[in-house]
Amino acid sequence: MLKKITFLALTAMAACSAPADRLALTAAPSALELRPLVRSAMVRTVSLPTYAAAEELAVEGPSGLISSNESVLWADDPQRAVTLTIADTVGDILNTDVGPDPWPFVGLPDVAIDVRVTQMLAGSDGVFRLSGQFFVGGDGIDFPNSAHRFAISQPMADQELSSIANAQAAALLVLSEDIARKLAR
Repeated sequence: MLKKITFLALTAMAACSAPADRLALTAAPSALELRPLVRSAMVRTVSLPTYAAAEELAVEGPSGLISSNESVLWADDPQRAVTLTIADTVGDILNTDVGPDPWPFVGLPDVAIDVRVTQMLAGSDGVFRLSGQFFVGGDGIDFPNSAHRFAISQPMADQELSSIANAQAAALLVLSEDIARKLAR
């Protein structure tokens, strides 16, 4: 009986807690237009560090420790949002079929893009950093396999949530444009 009362009390407390605010990742548009070497490309689910893949917004504190604010959550799963942002942006730049994994079309894509992020963090120094590697390889056609490192820094106007989201969108735009250049003439 005591367990049941405790459970009900915890459930009631959870129901009374304030809902978290949500922050959307909005893609920054690219003015770049390139002629593609491929007809289609698949972006595999982007691999993010644990803190960046979490629903809570993570930031670096002055001591270098990464902390998260449980009252502010990303509006979408970060891995899904980043994957879709890159796929949409690369597709727009190349004006060709670019989709996320699992591949939404019949048949194989010409190439697969695999992005592995080692850092995606709003720094205490006012700079948003995005670094890691991406790989491009032929799936449906003979396309040279290649590996590329990236280290992107975007200044933030301040530590406000909108500045962090804007800097993240700008960094993902730079990455998407770099990926698109590897798939263009």
